[in-house]
Amino acid sequence: MTTRAFVTGGTGFIGANLVQSLLQEGYAVRVLVRPSSRLDNLRSLEVEIVNGELNDPHLPTKMQDCQVLFHVAAHNSIWQADKEALYNNNVLGTRNVLAAARQAGIERTVYTSSVAAIGVGESGTVVDETHQSPLEKHVGYYKKSKFLAEQEATRAVEAGQDIAIVNPSTPIGPQDIKPTPAGDIILRFLRRQMHFYMNTGLNFIDVRDVARGHLLALERGKAGDRYILGNQNLTLKTLLDQLAQITDLTAPKRTIPAWLPLSAAWIDEQMLAPLGKPPSIPLDGVRMARQFMYYDASKAVRELGLPQTPITTALKDAVNWFVSENYVDIA
Repeated sequence: MTTRAFVTGGTGFIGANLVQSLLQEGYAVRVLVRPSSRLDNLRSLEVEIVNGELNDPHLPTKMQDCQVLFHVAAHNSIWQADKEALYNNNVLGTRNVLAAARQAGIERTVYTSSVAAIGVGESGTVVDETHQSPLEKHVGYYKKSKFLAEQEATRAVEAGQDIAIVNPSTPIGPQDIKPTPAGDIILRFLRRQMHFYMNTGLNFIDVRDVARGHLLALERGKAGDRYILGNQNLTLKTLLDQLAQITDLTAPKRTIPAWLPLSAAWIDEQMLAPLGKPPSIPLDGVRMARQFMYYDASKAVRELGLPQTPITTALKDAVNWFVSENYVDIA
């Protein structure tokens, strides 16, 4: 009998790559889609689409006949004006999705948290799943919402649900439709709009490894355990230098002091937010960039078998996808 997977967030970056992995492994896939969502990432895929929201009271009915759940969907914004939407979707939405799964008889769930829920180490130190920054130390409403949402998953486990938690770091690769903040960095580089860079660092991973990590967590993950889905810790300068080698474009050579974008972002948010417009420089995004967000994914590699595709491969495929989808012309 074919296992049917219910996927939230299947139109997005991680979700679309996960849906493809599920189909390749022989799963039947049902995807929850908001009426306003772009379906580009699902085109030509043999999936069942149901319309609905994360706080939809009819979710249990929509999950009927599915054996497993991948709750990937989240509101991803670092704009301070999105505080309420972040809480409603990421925290209350997760609570509702997990309650619906329990009511629908879902046997096993993989919940997509984030390294944002874990927090960061002091002075750029590398941290693993055992680290936990307190809520007040999380920069921005997005990170706070992911911290609280993961607590919803933990409480559901304590109440008896079988849920493995995965914490992706910064994925890179094809199908970054929105794009994500990392995808935006790549795009701005390709468009020759990056003249300076901030002295910061992130953990990067190929998005297809993240998708594979979800399936591995379903098969091998322990209920209630969290698994960092990451690969390589790199400074932003190193990432830009790798992009330069891939594209033959020139990487920025000068750093920008943090006070300058912080000042610009504060003015931007104060002026644009009251008008309902997204700022060009989100204040929380600049505040996050002042931290080195480095992580150790060895637990997922050891216990799940998480693959570690070279980041240069992910970057090449991201560049090729953005070009092929007409996000940018680097000819």
